[in-house]
Amino acid sequence: MARITVDECLDFIPNRFKLTLAATYRARELAQGHAARIESKDKPTVTALREIAAGVTGVEMMRKVPT
Repeated sequence: MARITVDECLDFIPNRFKLTLAATYRARELAQGHAARIESKDKPTVTALREIAAGVTGVEMMRKVPT
């Protein structure tokens, strides 16, 4: 299995701070039981980064506030 790197995610969200926030929000959603947008058996944090690297999740996550 390939490792996910921040460099792969930076292609989609070039600002590291925004990348961290987007991944955090998405990981919280996944931890609360939301469905993953890609096939993954990893923990929510890694799955969130994989979604960003695949281009299916982006900065729109920062417009949502996790509940």
